Amino acid sequence: MGRKRETILKLLHVLFANKYDFRSKIVINCIAVKKNLELQIDCPLDELMGEDIKWYWIDFNQPTEEEILELDRTLHFHPLAIEDCIHKLQRPKLDYYDEYSFFVTHSLEEMNYEKEEINFFLGENYIVSFHHQKSKEVYDVWQRLKASKKVNKWDQNLVLYHIIDKLVDNYFPLVYRLEEILDKLENNTNKMSMEQLLDELFDTRHHLLKLRHTVTPMRDLVYRMLNSHRLRGIKQRQEYFADIYDHLLKLTEMIDANREITNDIRDSYLSLNSHQTNRIMKVLTVITTIFMPLTFIAGVYGMNFEHMPELTWKYGYFVILFIMLNIGIWMFIWFRNKGWFD
Repeated sequence: MGRKRETILKLLHVLFANKYDFRSKIVINCIAVKKNLELQIDCPLDELMGEDIKWYWIDFNQPTEEEILELDRTLHFHPLAIEDCIHKLQRPKLDYYDEYSFFVTHSLEEMNYEKEEINFFLGENYIVSFHHQKSKEVYDVWQRLKASKKVNKWDQNLVLYHIIDKLVDNYFPLVYRLEEILDKLENNTNKMSMEQLLDELFDTRHHLLKLRHTVTPMRDLVYRMLNSHRLRGIKQRQEYFADIYDHLLKLTEMIDANREITNDIRDSYLSLNSHQTNRIMKVLTVITTIFMPLTFIAGVYGMNFEHMPELTWKYGYFVILFIMLNIGIWMFIWFRNKGWFD
């Protein structure tokens, strides 16, 4: 294990060697709550280990390569957990280490439903959040903690709860938006063509699939958190995390239901398109059938043989036209009575 740790750390240093500047100033957001319940903002990392600190929160917000190295150099996290932070879009998961637990969670981008990863290190008296992109959820909880007048109610487990709760709450508007799109597609309120409808339907189905790939692993993660005996702080707030789990169950059901609706709408459109095609083919078949005897008569008298008595008959042309007209009318009435035009 020691050799593997050294190998991974060497790779990290080689990865950042060209951009690393030891003289640059490291700026990492941190909040510390002292034992006298005094809130200390942006204190140096080395001061967080003091005896007067009750618990603290460090946020790596869009960290530089140099700041990422602090995960090992100052905080001494496991190299595999650091590697998961560096390599984006890990599956939501929970890993246990000796003195802390490591969480991978996902937020969803509002416009194109792309996933963004937010990682957490949860220890006995600290929480460390790590994300490569700006996170509205982390920022909101950060500002809420800074403005709180009841610091004694807060701890690292409550911070984790509020962030995950906001992540899950922000999934709902995305699902509701897709439901509205499906309603419009089902009623075709925009009067789109069949090709446009199917294109929009498959795009919506693709977005639902993206949501499902995020919500389902998040549901499994929260379920594991609720049933873990190593997360004592979360166990003490089990009813709060159980509420998040209920929301994720509801989201899963909504997504699966909407995926079924997309199947129903697709099948309905394809059936309607097939029905319309069959109606067109039936009309064309009727027209073709009516003209078959007329074409036969015209073909017979268009051969221009020399000995054809009807060709020299004075009223032959008009009689043939009359016969052809009557055949067409009679066949039309016959097909209509049989219900071919219904």
